[in-house]
Amino acid sequence: MPTKPTPICGQHNLPKEWRPTSFEYNDDGVSVRVPNVYAWVCPIDGEASYTPETTDELIVTVRELIETAKRAKARRAAFTEYIVAVQ
Repeated sequence: MPTKPTPICGQHNLPKEWRPTSFEYNDDGVSVRVPNVYAWVCPIDGEASYTPETTDELIVTVRELIETAKRAKARRAAFTEYIVAVQ
């Protein structure tokens, strides 16, 4: 858990909670969902604020997954959904 002060939700004026959430991104018909990403989350509407380090990692990871999925889509692969897990 980060040691900086707890951020406040600008819309609801409540402290955010440090907890896992899912990051989702869509690009040109390709959807990527990354579950269990820790972030500061608004207890009312679930809007997440990620740390800079997490944001950097999400950008790299999602970019790679999108590129891979678009290559599969371009060759008209029979598979349309992939689940990848790293243990």
